[in-house]
Amino acid sequence: MNRNELAKIIFETSHLTGEFLLRSGKISNEYFDKYLFEANPEILKYIASFMSELIPSDCEVLAGLEMGGIPIATSISLHTGLPCAFIRKKAKDYGTRKVNEGADITGKKIVIIEDVITSGGQVILSAEDLKNAGAHILCCICVINRQQGGSEALQEAGIPLISLFTMEELKNT
Repeated sequence: MNRNELAKIIFETSHLTGEFLLRSGKISNEYFDKYLFEANPEILKYIASFMSELIPSDCEVLAGLEMGGIPIATSISLHTGLPCAFIRKKAKDYGTRKVNEGADITGKKIVIIEDVITSGGQVILSAEDLKNAGAHILCCICVINRQQGGSEALQEAGIPLISLFTMEELKNT
């Protein structure tokens, strides 16, 4: 499968039409349900293959952000052999009480893995948690950049963003 075919399949799988209430409270006649492509093992296999080529060679750990980044990081891990950590939005209040689970990130060069970047806000918050845990962040790699200010916000925070696709690319395939 080539990159354009993957873009088309992702869009066809996840783009829904109808009447949808958005988080903003507005009503939309279309909705992009990212979990539909993330739950499809065939699509994930190709996403992992293409995203693996974007991972810097000095990466030591993949850091998948809760919730959508976790299946993608796991798929890339299976493809590359790199260990992965799972990053919570907030530390759990029981057990180990950690934000990061899985692979040790202390002193490691990590790549943050995310499904969709919109504003970049959650990546910036999670990056601070990762830095506080001793990780060195190389970049953030996402499947889809919605091009709604996330690239600029991450750049301002010193986190390079690499995206497999933009939403515009998906819509135009």
